[in-house]
Amino acid sequence: MSAKTDPAASDDSAASSAAASTASSAESSSASSTTTQRKPRFAVFIATAAGLGYLPKAPGTWGSLAGLALAILPIWALFGLAGVDIAAKHGNDSFFLMVSHWYSDPFLWAQIIVAVLVAVIGVWSATRASQFWQQKDPQRVVIDEVSGQHLTLLLGCGIPIWWKSMLVSWTSIPLGLLTFRSALSWKYLLVGFILFRVFDIWKPFPARQAESLPGGWGIMTDDWIAGIYAAIGLWLARAAGL
Repeated sequence: MSAKTDPAASDDSAASSAAASTASSAESSSASSTTTQRKPRFAVFIATAAGLGYLPKAPGTWGSLAGLALAILPIWALFGLAGVDIAAKHGNDSFFLMVSHWYSDPFLWAQIIVAVLVAVIGVWSATRASQFWQQKDPQRVVIDEVSGQHLTLLLGCGIPIWWKSMLVSWTSIPLGLLTFRSALSWKYLLVGFILFRVFDIWKPFPARQAESLPGGWGIMTDDWIAGIYAAIGLWLARAAGL
């Protein structure tokens, strides 16, 4: 005797199977959409500091080194080694010293412009990169270290020590200048680098809390705060006679 099939049960089974098939199709479609999402190449290029973030070991440290290089860029880019050398050796430095006030110091303004540009494009690129990789703060994103390290040197060396402020001598070519009154020597680079790495890892208040900010703001802001702490330390070291 053959068993009878319940029509209602058969309909329920068919409906359940159709629903499962639809859900599976939707999940597959979503996964395919994520997989085929177009890579924001320019944003990733900036966010990883031209690929430094892909280095397997200590990408944040490499990002900080890029920040050091960025700090010495204005003097080399604006005037060039040849112009400084001629001014130093032939005594024709009047052109460089004509503008010695803070409000017209080309070195200082160049550093400020660089800092603002890196900060703005850093927030944008970090946001795009984190969305693409679907991570809150991807390790490959190191533009935040670039920006924070540069800010350390800008504030730590750009704010004058008023009781010992003097024009930089052109008798020798400095590594870089933040202002006419502040040569960027290897000592400042080293101390600024060490201090920033310490504060970036430590993340004192409110750096760690800033990580909860949305998108690129959370990625960048904690490094700006670490940069400010490091800048205070560097300024105090200079004031103490470094």
